[in-house]
Amino acid sequence: MAETLKKGTRVTGADRDKLAAELKKRYTAGESIRALAAATGRSYGFVHRILSESGVTLRGRGGATRGKSKR
Repeated sequence: MAETLKKGTRVTGADRDKLAAELKKRYTAGESIRALAAATGRSYGFVHRILSESGVTLRGRGGATRGKSKR
């Protein structure tokens, strides 16, 4: 996926399957949805939808949790 997709173009059929497979591989390797969106020139929502349709288990948002303090 060396070239970025033209923003707003519809991705269907074999191209969509190819893109989904590439995004799935990169996401499961640890890349973030935001990084994938920037690399492909697509929106966060588009990448999120493609990954969900591909059956990928999406990671949580991470960060600090707000549990009870251990005092």
